[in-house]
Amino acid sequence: MAQYELLLPKMGESVAEATVIKWTKQPGDHINLDDTILEIATDKVDSEVPSPVAGKLVKHLFAADDVVQVGAVIAIIETEGEGTVEVNATEPVVEVKEEASIAASIPGISQLPEKEQTTIADFKSSDRFYSPLVKNIAKEEGVSVEELDSIKGSGADGRLTKEDLLSHIQTKKGGSTSRITDTLAQAKSAVDSPKPEKVAQPIPVAASVSGGDEIIEMDRMRKLIADHMVMSKQNSPHVTSFVEADVTNLVLWRNKVKKTFEQRENEKITFTPIFIEAVAKAIKDFPMINVSVNGTQIIKKKDINIGMAAALPSGNLIVPVIKNADQLNIVGLTKAVNDLASRARISKLKPDETQNGTFTLTNVGSFGNVMGTPIINQPQVAILAVGAIKKKPAVLETEHGDVIAIRHMMFLSLSYDHRVVDGSLGGSFVRRVADYLENWDINREIS
Repeated sequence: MAQYELLLPKMGESVAEATVIKWTKQPGDHINLDDTILEIATDKVDSEVPSPVAGKLVKHLFAADDVVQVGAVIAIIETEGEGTVEVNATEPVVEVKEEASIAASIPGISQLPEKEQTTIADFKSSDRFYSPLVKNIAKEEGVSVEELDSIKGSGADGRLTKEDLLSHIQTKKGGSTSRITDTLAQAKSAVDSPKPEKVAQPIPVAASVSGGDEIIEMDRMRKLIADHMVMSKQNSPHVTSFVEADVTNLVLWRNKVKKTFEQRENEKITFTPIFIEAVAKAIKDFPMINVSVNGTQIIKKKDINIGMAAALPSGNLIVPVIKNADQLNIVGLTKAVNDLASRARISKLKPDETQNGTFTLTNVGSFGNVMGTPIINQPQVAILAVGAIKKKPAVLETEHGDVIAIRHMMFLSLSYDHRVVDGSLGGSFVRRVADYLENWDINREIS
């Protein structure tokens, strides 16, 4: 019998890790080709990992809620044939930086006192699985393989986790790890996820619960949304600017072409692709809206990737991204919007389709709201909310004087990060979007 190492597959250029949600196959189960072995999550997108081989599942190498790097071995499958371990060469492997390489890049690391190195026996002498991170910490701290084998693990199948090892080292040293381990941990944290200074967390207030109240635990996606929203408000000073736009010509044009458009393209045209086109044009006029912030650095984005907030049947929100939106015409934008929205509703989005957005549009008008003050989708610096289009009396200037007429009106509200977007830029940008919508050519051809 041969053993096959199942790797966590690549899920897009920008996706480097995923969280294990649950295993659908257990050790000892027979697996057919393409059977789903486990479910994983990246950001808000859940995916299934199928088996590329048939055989018997021997071992899980990660437990539920573990974060796994793309390319890591996640399970062992026993297959027919002779041989030992077969690595799936067709699966992409992402190089994971170990702490030793990180340490070399830390300024002043050479000035730390030399630490006596302990020769570590070959890990192959142990039957127990150890992750590269655990092995490297063990080497740095001089923990032998025999000592590792004696430590009780809290991971899947008794696997030794980083926390188990660090706890053991702290106990052995009387409550403190070595300076080099602390430095490595800080460096790894900075490399993996550079973040601004943390804001002090508020002390939770105990809620009063009566006998008739229902306690509902947040699902995984709601927890992610909650954390992301709190982080955004803590990091970015939010300012919101409002503009009212007369979109009568735009509404009349859509009413005129929607039947022809659907017959020709087999797609229904909504207002969303029209809004996205106007946003993409305005971004070209004001490129400093299309940026992100990294500490004191402003990163100006070359691509215009516009995310559109979509409501899910569960009530949660997800933001699929239209890549290079400025390069698509109305037909292309309509097809992209409809495709992403329909697949979002049935949880069929790919992980990479929610990544690398540079600006976000949310349509609060779909809920009947006339305006909103949306929270910035980090690490972006601005988000535009478009309200419901309402018929209202409006004053029009004509060559014969002012008149009152019934017009189709809507509000646009732009929330922006006041660290890098001032009122002049934010206000000018949302006004420019409104200008593109107001000046819509009612005789425009479908293209």
